Amino acid sequence: MAKPRSAGAAQNFLTIDSIRDGIITLKDGGQRMVLMASSINFALKAADEQDAVTYQYQNFLNSIDFPVQFIVHSRKLNIAPYLESLKEREKTETNELLKIQISEYVNFVKSFVELTNIISKTFYVVVPFFHTVIEKTGVLGKILPFLGGGQKKIDDKSDKFEEFKVQIQQRADNVALGLQRFGIRTAPLNTEELIELLYGLYNPTEFEKGIAPGEL
Repeated sequence: MAKPRSAGAAQNFLTIDSIRDGIITLKDGGQRMVLMASSINFALKAADEQDAVTYQYQNFLNSIDFPVQFIVHSRKLNIAPYLESLKEREKTETNELLKIQISEYVNFVKSFVELTNIISKTFYVVVPFFHTVIEKTGVLGKILPFLGGGQKKIDDKSDKFEEFKVQIQQRADNVALGLQRFGIRTAPLNTEELIELLYGLYNPTEFEKGIAPGEL
């Protein structure tokens, strides 16, 4: 009988060392903050509005001197809890007409979902921070910060963590302000939200997004 793999073995493949105060510390010493971002429907805007958004986005990219990563997280919606709540409502409904309508609505939603996958999209902006001086020179020295190389691991319990925390938060504030100029709202994820996000990314089938009653 094969022995189950330990949790530690799986963690060896992750680049994450720890998560503290809403900041991800990588094994190579780099740090990341993740901002959840709102969206805008660019296609529905008038031509002059599209030009304004494009111009502001260009200004935003030119205003920062560090790389950022935009992530679109697509997750299949799990409507089972929503349908169960409707069935419970159907059982307690005394009005026969409403009871029939609830039953028909449940069947409609169930058949619709079987034919079409309902996907929820969430948008994130990853803000990096590299806190060590790269000793390499030339072309290699310039690209190492983007690859996460040339860094020394730090202890997130040391005084240095608080210092680097202030600096990465300043970067995140600059990103939030730049995106706000063309209608994108952002909110930094806290430690619990980061753990939930990462768990969902690595366990997509076990972490489908549910729908609460009234969302459809």
